Amino acid sequence: MPVPHNIDNERELWDAYAESTKDKVFDADPVFCWTQYSGHGPGPELLGAPATALELGCGTGRALAYLAQQGVKATGLDLSPVMVANTTERWGPLGARFVCAEVLEHLRSSTDTYDAVYSIFGAVWFTDPAALLPLVAKSLNPGGVLAFSQPPAIPGAYGPQGMYKGGFAGPARYTYRYSYTPEKWASLLLVSGFKDPDVRVIDAPEPGHIGTLIGRAVAP
Repeated sequence: MPVPHNIDNERELWDAYAESTKDKVFDADPVFCWTQYSGHGPGPELLGAPATALELGCGTGRALAYLAQQGVKATGLDLSPVMVANTTERWGPLGARFVCAEVLEHLRSSTDTYDAVYSIFGAVWFTDPAALLPLVAKSLNPGGVLAFSQPPAIPGAYGPQGMYKGGFAGPARYTYRYSYTPEKWASLLLVSGFKDPDVRVIDAPEPGHIGTLIGRAVAP
């Protein structure tokens, strides 16, 4: 049964995140990294050589700005109007485009298609994959790539996981993240119309630290 996402509540949560990460927008350089560890893991080559790309839950926009610098027609989607205003001001001059919208509503209504759609600890982690993945498949050009990264599931804790932000006191801002085994992600991708799914966990650079789940699949 789908969990009851409250979009207004989640927008407030991501607005607060946007305020807390202004320095990563205005004082940092473009960078593309799938993992939470700087310089660790694969890079944008997972996307192939796209002419167009859409990032779902683009956050600080640094990955999108990196692609824009490489000549990719790059669009970022984010729920927070504060974040979209910040990233548009900072990275818009590089040619990156940012859209403020809820991901499912946007993909249902948009007729745009892309060579690559990706998410780095973004909307693929925070949206029901049964609803999201078929819409992403329809938004990709034939042979286009979906790639995403997020923390791996905690063993035994699968499906939607409730998550408070900002500590455990104050306004009750919360969202849901979706955690599955690599095998389950591969199955979800196949059911949604993708082919050649490759989902795996990359170890952290230091033994015993949290790794990164990275998934990739191709549109037919």
